[in-house]
Amino acid sequence: MLNVHMYSSATKVKGQGVGSAYTELIKLLEKYYPEQLAITINEFSPADISHYHTIDLKFFFSTFSKRRGKKVGYVHFLPETLEGSLKLPWIARKVLYRYVIAFYKRMDALVVVNPTFIPKLEAYGIAREKITYIPNFVSKKEFHPIASEEKKQLRVKKKLPTAKFLIVGVGQIQERKGVFDFIELAKRNPEFEFVWVGGFSFGVITDGYAELKKVVDDPPENLHFPGIVERTEMCEYYNLADVFLLPSYNELFPMSVLEAFSCETPVVLRELELYEGVIAGYYAGCADIDEMEKKLKELAKDPAVLAKLRERAKAAAKFYSEDRLALIWLDYYKKQAGKV
Repeated sequence: MLNVHMYSSATKVKGQGVGSAYTELIKLLEKYYPEQLAITINEFSPADISHYHTIDLKFFFSTFSKRRGKKVGYVHFLPETLEGSLKLPWIARKVLYRYVIAFYKRMDALVVVNPTFIPKLEAYGIAREKITYIPNFVSKKEFHPIASEEKKQLRVKKKLPTAKFLIVGVGQIQERKGVFDFIELAKRNPEFEFVWVGGFSFGVITDGYAELKKVVDDPPENLHFPGIVERTEMCEYYNLADVFLLPSYNELFPMSVLEAFSCETPVVLRELELYEGVIAGYYAGCADIDEMEKKLKELAKDPAVLAKLRERAKAAAKFYSEDRLALIWLDYYKKQAGKV
């Protein structure tokens, strides 16, 4: 049995994709390999593998212990991907970015959630052979489609109109997520209903906080901000939507998109290079807000086009299944521990 120590503080702040990915992985491994992997959380006893999910300073110091075994780092972000998320003084930003790379360089091996990160990590001086791409996934038990009649009941429960075309977005309320475009689309299209599920996970240091807070406190009539909700409630929001829309300017491998796929909800995204290697072909891509508006109107008008996009979501959910990813993770841990 392999002793795998997990190190993470991702669940301390609600509404983060990193926390969702971490939670999903723990559940997956405990479900599939209870007799092959002995998993502990934030313990500093001897390990075969120490898997670092977040870059806390205490975790960084722990990497200097010879008891850590093989040190694996999970790369959920790079310095450049933090732009547009946090508003920090330039000196604090510079120190943070250098620390991020220093943490990754302390690892014996790295796992990236998007293959486009590999050459970028190489540019920071990290050897290619240390890096492995393993995609994110979500639990079908937690995120699944529900019957049409139940969807109507959910809208009543959430005090949302049952007959209007409804667009849902998910994520932290910040400039990087394209929330300003989401707001503008709601203003342009009063015939549609818009819901953004998420909040200011990092408070006033969130980029664009002051301006976004004004809209959240006094939104247009057809735009709703339910805030950060429990993970168990997220499945309801994906299902009551006609379309899931994420207008982000910068993403890695967004868990919200996989969750929408798993609920078989049609997905519309801003077209990003980062998506090409992971979810190309499964969503409708748009270059800007005007294309998003055009696509939403097309989907609202033509049920056949909407149905085709839903079929693409189903295909994505099948590809990123728990069964397939469970085998990939077990094989990876065995190789890192020299058990293969």
